[in-house]
Amino acid sequence: MTCEQAIERLKELADSDRVAGMARYGIATEKALGVSIPALRALAKECGKDHGLAAALWETGIHEAMILASMVDDCRLVTAEQMERWVSDFASWDTCDQVCANLFDKTPWAYEKAVAWAGREGEYVKRAGFVMMARMAVSDKRAGDEAFEALLPLIVRESVDERNMVKKAVNWALRQIGKRNPRLNERAIEMGRQIAAIASPAARWIAADALRELSDPRVQQRVAERPKPRP
Repeated sequence: MTCEQAIERLKELADSDRVAGMARYGIATEKALGVSIPALRALAKECGKDHGLAAALWETGIHEAMILASMVDDCRLVTAEQMERWVSDFASWDTCDQVCANLFDKTPWAYEKAVAWAGREGEYVKRAGFVMMARMAVSDKRAGDEAFEALLPLIVRESVDERNMVKKAVNWALRQIGKRNPRLNERAIEMGRQIAAIASPAARWIAADALRELSDPRVQQRVAERPKPRP
């Protein structure tokens, strides 16, 4: 499928009523068509993996085309430079989250970029760093605990960022790391208590929300039943 054909398909799927709903959820809609994620996934299956198509779709700047690009791109062909170009174009939380979940967390650069982006100033770049941490805590079954323990100080450091899209991602990363296994649950709770002591409204919110979930008996039970980390 060519880029032009894919865009035509997106326009056929467009729904102006959905655009209004997207705006209510804080999604940037200036270049949105109103295509649902399930519809995008179905279209991505038709397109197949196509690195060139992904690049062309991204360059259109159309909201749904950019998300579609992350679904059809081949993670084996993604470079660190491409990741930097794309992350600099993020202008909405859903684009950030979809690209990280569909593509970026599957690349060899995932941990490196998560650490780098967590220290950047841009709101959606910083968010991407913590979304990557949250995603990898769930999807990277082979990583040892040390990979995630190394990320916890970054979570503490950035817990003072008051921007909504950042603090929610910081919270998400802490919670997902803490649900990975018993050892990381203990470490995440420890970090949560450190964050709670910081004189910052964002830090207090992050800590209270994360500690509530990570200490919940139901979560504790699920975590205890998870396989032990590899040596």
